[in-house]
Amino acid sequence: MSLTRTASPSREVFTIARRQEGWAVEHRGELLHASPSRDEVVAAAHRLARAAHDAGRPSQVTVGDEPGFFPGFSAVR
Repeated sequence: MSLTRTASPSREVFTIARRQEGWAVEHRGELLHASPSRDEVVAAAHRLARAAHDAGRPSQVTVGDEPGFFPGFSAVR
């Protein structure tokens, strides 16, 4: 039996990032929601990701700038 690998569809990535006056959701380089409350921004990111998922687009929420988060970790030795 031969299995072929198919390309997975690209994901909509919603990133929770620290900003000068609090937190924000970034999506495709655009700020969609900003607030001084991190919890409020996390909830907004999950709502946006859920809406994308419900529309048939794979999505994920990531958190940047947190202890233990290492962008490009595979390149670190």
